[in-house]
Amino acid sequence: MSDLLVNSEKGHLPASQRIPAIAKPFVSERAAKTLDLVEKFVEEECIPADAVFVRQIGETTEQRFSSHPPIIEDLKAKAKRLGLWNMFLPKNHFKEGAGFSNLEYGLMAEYLGKSRTASEATNCAAPDTGNMEVLAKYGNEQQKRRWLDPLLDGKIRSAFLMTEPQVASSDATNIEMRIERDGDSYVLNGQKWWSSGAGDPRCEIYVVLGKTDPNNADKYKQQSVILVPHDTPGITINRMLSVFGYDDAPHGHGHITFKNVRVPATNMVLGEGRGFEIIQGRLGPGRIHHAMRSIGAAEKALEWFLARINDERKKPFGQLLNKHGIMLERVARSRIEIDAARLAVLNAAIKIDESNAKGALKEIAEVKVLVPEVNLTVIDRAIQAYGGAGVSQDTPLANMYALGRTMRIVDGPDEVHLVQLAKNENKRGPAHKRRLDAQKKKGEELCRKFGVSTNDVLHLNRQSGKKSKL
Repeated sequence: MSDLLVNSEKGHLPASQRIPAIAKPFVSERAAKTLDLVEKFVEEECIPADAVFVRQIGETTEQRFSSHPPIIEDLKAKAKRLGLWNMFLPKNHFKEGAGFSNLEYGLMAEYLGKSRTASEATNCAAPDTGNMEVLAKYGNEQQKRRWLDPLLDGKIRSAFLMTEPQVASSDATNIEMRIERDGDSYVLNGQKWWSSGAGDPRCEIYVVLGKTDPNNADKYKQQSVILVPHDTPGITINRMLSVFGYDDAPHGHGHITFKNVRVPATNMVLGEGRGFEIIQGRLGPGRIHHAMRSIGAAEKALEWFLARINDERKKPFGQLLNKHGIMLERVARSRIEIDAARLAVLNAAIKIDESNAKGALKEIAEVKVLVPEVNLTVIDRAIQAYGGAGVSQDTPLANMYALGRTMRIVDGPDEVHLVQLAKNENKRGPAHKRRLDAQKKKGEELCRKFGVSTNDVLHLNRQSGKKSKL
C-alpha cells in the first residue's frame, strides 16, 4: 500500500469504515463507495498537486489573477473519469447533480476540505456550488442553458455578489445596490465587495443581490437576484481583497463598482422581490459544505500536529514532543472537539434532507458557530507545536488559519446566528417556568399528603445543592 493513503498504525482504514455510527443508516452503498474514491483521490492526487498549483499561479499580482494553473485541468479530467463530479447538488431537489443527499455529500466535503485543489477538481468549489444551486432551483430554462450547463461542465466559473462596503451587510436587508427597471432592461448602480470568484479569468457570470423595491413595507421583499455577465459595460473591478495577506488567487474576493450597468430583464431570477428567499435557499446547504470542509481542515491540522510531535529530530528538553503531557492533552481535546463538531454537522445535514434548509435553521446556526471555532482551535494547537515553522510558509497551517478565521464571518457572522439562536431558545422560557412552577406546586402537595414539612424539603434541597458543589 502506498504511504500516500496510509492513515493508521495498522495501515489504511477506508473512509466508508469511519463513518460515524449515527450517520451510517443514512448513507447508501453507492455513496459509501464514492466516499472511498473521494478520499483516495484527495490524498493521492490533490494534496500532492497543491504544491504545483501554488507555483503555477505565479508571484506578481498580475500573474496571480490572470492564471489558470494547468494542474487543475489534469485533476478535473481524473475526477471525471472516476465519476467524482458535481456531488454537491442534493438528490431530493436537483436532477442535474450526482444524486447524493446533503449528508452523503457532507461526508465527501470533509475530504475536499483537506486540499486546496480538490473542490475545484471535482467541480464542487464555492461560490460555483451555491450559484449552481440557485440556477438549478430558481432559474428558468434560458438561464439554465446559458449559465448552468457550462458551470456544471466546469467550463466557466462564477462569482457571488452580496456584501457591500458602505453598509452593515451582516443584515442583508441593509444592502443598497439599486436594480431599476428601464424598459426591457434593468440598470444596476452601487458597490460590492468580498465578491468571491470575481478575480478568476474564467469567471463569466455574477449572481448579484440588489434592491428593486427599497420602499416596500416588507423589508424582505425589497431585494432581487439578477444575473450579470462579467464583461457588461460599467463594471469596474477596483481591487482584490486579502485575508491576513493571503489573496486566494486566482479566484479572489473583489471590490467592484457598478455604474449604469444594463442587463436584459430576462436575467432576473425568479422575479422581483424574491431575492431574500433565493439567498436563504442558497446559504443553507452552503453552510453545511463550509462546515464539513472546515472539519476536513481541522483533521488535516491534527495530522500535522501528530506528525510534529512524532518527529525524531525535534526533542525539546531531551524528549519527543509526544512525551510532554501538555501536547498529549491538546491531541485528546482536538480529537474530542473534531468528532463532536462532525456529529453536529451531520445532524444538520440529516435535518435538511428530512425537511429543507428552513426546517433546519437551528441546526445550521449551531454548526455555523461551532465548527469554525473548533477548526481554529485545532489549527492553533498545531501551529504552537511547530513554533516558528507554524506561522511561516513552510507549513500550510498559517494559510489554513487565515481561511478558517474567515469562516466566522462569511454566510453571516457568529453574532447573527447566536442572537437568533438565543431568541428562539428564549421563547421556551415561559413554558419552562410554568412547568417548573407546576412541579414545585405538586411537590408541595405531595409533602402535605405524606406529612412532610415543605420547609424541611426546601432546606434539604438547598443542602443537597451545596453538597453537590463540593
